This record gives sequence, structure tokens and C-alpha cells, in this order.
Amino acid sequence: MLALRAARLFDGEHAALLEQPVVLVEQGRIVAAASGLEPPVDAEVVDLGDVTLLPGLVDGHIHLTFDASADPVGRFDRVDDAELLAGARVAAERALQAGVTTVRDLGDRNYVTLGLRDDPTLPRILSAGPPITSMKGHCWFLGGEALGVDGVRRAVRERAERGVDVVKVMATGGELTAGTQPHLAQFGLAAMRAAVEEAHRAGLPITAHAHGAPGIFNAASAGFNSVEHCSFTTDTGASADAGVIQALLANGVTVSATLGHLPGFTLPPRIAALIPQLSGVFHQIREAGVPVVCSSDAGIGPAKPHDCLPYGAGEMVNLLGYTPVEALRSMTSRAADLCRVGNRVGRIQPGHDADLLAVAGDPLADVAALHDVVGVWRLGTRVR
Repeated sequence: MLALRAARLFDGEHAALLEQPVVLVEQGRIVAAASGLEPPVDAEVVDLGDVTLLPGLVDGHIHLTFDASADPVGRFDRVDDAELLAGARVAAERALQAGVTTVRDLGDRNYVTLGLRDDPTLPRILSAGPPITSMKGHCWFLGGEALGVDGVRRAVRERAERGVDVVKVMATGGELTAGTQPHLAQFGLAAMRAAVEEAHRAGLPITAHAHGAPGIFNAASAGFNSVEHCSFTTDTGASADAGVIQALLANGVTVSATLGHLPGFTLPPRIAALIPQLSGVFHQIREAGVPVVCSSDAGIGPAKPHDCLPYGAGEMVNLLGYTPVEALRSMTSRAADLCRVGNRVGRIQPGHDADLLAVAGDPLADVAALHDVVGVWRLGTRVR
């Protein structure tokens, strides 16, 4: 048995930190977590000192086969699936070193990330396979093109048969794909509803990449479980639509805000000009009460390496107005629930996997503490 001592513990839920906790771990699972707990005499006791223990972080939107280079799309023309898989392993290892112990890959080629799911030395990996997109639509080069209602149904069934953990649909165009427009919808409401029907029939959650209001509205109206980005971009900027926000709220849709950017990068002028507008959009989403989790979209460029999720906590607090505890919940318990693994990860409580992160200082006082990693455990084994 392993016994971890720390100065503080955030359990993934409560704003009050547990003082002087001891976490007992056996066979990869948490068996107890409490203040003043006396470890068994035969336990291996590790005193971590002045640190805060947290659940391992959960990144609900990552791209392990994208290499975070200046040309992540062009790389798909140059490498085979074996090289994609090798790169995905390196990317997953990098995320794990930052304390991200669960990742949801929302777009690969040829389902390659499914080959990493059973490796306990990597984060828990949940895979969508190739995202479903329109003909020559956003990320068509990943192989997920579908035409019309029947084509979308077949695409969802194929993914279910291949054993994916989640279905991803490109409801709008995107920045990475020439010839597509982020503010325009790629599928009509009938096709979106067909996707939801097939995914839920197979017992799978379904999420939509959506920037513009028409695509966001279609996803909400069709019953998608979540919307990625949800930036409300237009052809000239970004502006929230109150009616669409109410549709998100009424249909119980969670917004996956793709935050987390490595400091020091100069944004393109058009993107930099959008930041204040996007901040206003998310303030409206927050004020309406729509649930929001913090994810990263890591891999899509140099400012988003695969360990960038912790920077999203600072952006939630400093740009979007969330409290530190709300930000931490959004990348632990809330993200785990969205990914349908909340019964195993995202919280420090008996019966959960011993996926743990230790950081110096108190992240509820200053979320920047997430960058001062002291230790990471995956299934009770220390990996950093």
C-alpha cells in the first residue's frame, strides 16, 4: 500500500481544501483520503511536504496525431499511420508529465489513437477516431467525410463498430481547413439529429465542433452532449446570440472551451483582435448558467503543445471571470463527468483510480501553481 502525505488536498469538488491529508492507494485505486489518517504499518509512506494534491487533470479536447508545429495539417501528407502513432505516444507522454492523466482525442486519422488506449504508462485515452465532416469540410483530410443524412448515419455506425469512446461532428468550418468558414454550418439540422440518434443508440456521447451561431444552434437543437469551442464567431468578429445560448441551456449542452495557450507567442492580428470579443462571449455564456469545461485543443499549433491545458486555468480566471475553484473543477470532476469517466477519475475519493497530481503551493489561491509540478501518479505509479 502507498500512503501519500501532503499539506493540502483539492478533491475535485469542494472549495474547502483538506488540510494535512493522507491518501492511501492500493492496486492502482484510492482506498482512503482524509486528514490525520494513520497509514498501515506496512505502507510505503511518501511525505510530499508543502504541496497540494489534486485529481489528475482531464483534457476533454486534444489531438494527439497533430504535432503542434507551424504546419500540423501538411504533416498528414508526409507521414504514414505508424509515424502518426509514434508521434501520438510522445504527445500523450508530454501531457501526462504536466499532470494530465486523462485525454479525449477528438480527431485522428484511421483510428490510430485507439491503439494507445490500453497502455497504463500513458494517460487514459478516449478516442473519437476521424471526425465526421461534410465533403471537403473541416478536417476532411482525416478521412471522415459524410454526405447527407444517410451518410452521417453510416459514419456514426462505423465509429461505434470500431469501438470509439465518443463521436465528433464538425458542425461548422474551421480555421485549419482551407475552403471552409468557421461561422457557417456544414450540416443541416436533420443530419445533426441523425448523428445524435445513432450515437445515443450505441450508448456513445456526441460532441460538435462549432464556432458560428448556426452550427451551435443546430448542435443544441439536435441534442448533442457538448459543443467544442462555442466561440460565436461571425464573418467579421465574434458576437454571442442570446437565443442560441438559451438553446444550449435548455437542452443541457456543456460547452468545452478550448483554452490553454503557451505564453510568449504572438497571435496573428486577426485572432488577437478577437480576444476581447471572445471574452465577452464567454462572460455571457457563464452568466446564463451554461456548464463550461476547460479543454485545450492541443496539437493544432506551436502555442498549443500537448501539455498546455494548465494554462487554460489562468485564462478561465483572468479572461473569463471564473473563480480558481471553478476553473479547477472544470478540468477535473466536471470534465471527467462530460467524458463519462467521472465514476473513475476527476475526484480524489475511495474507489477512484489513483491518478493524482501534486503541485507546490495552493492552486485555489493562485492557479499558476499548476505549473509547479512536484509529482504525477497514474494508477498509483509515479510517472514524474
